[in-house]
Amino acid sequence: MAKVKITLLRGLAGKSERKKRTLAALGLHKRGATTVKELNPAIEGMIEKVKELVKVEPVEE
Repeated sequence: MAKVKITLLRGLAGKSERKKRTLAALGLHKRGATTVKELNPAIEGMIEKVKELVKVEPVEE
């Protein structure tokens, strides 16, 4: 599977609890945090829910 790098661009202040938990599940806790994940339907769904807060880039293997 392909991998993607996910970076949190916006802070969590004022965001719904659901978005905070989605970001925590992705491993993003602070603004500027970055994580690399395998792209699968579950991760794609999480990214879609918080797309206005994150930047997604493909990772070359």
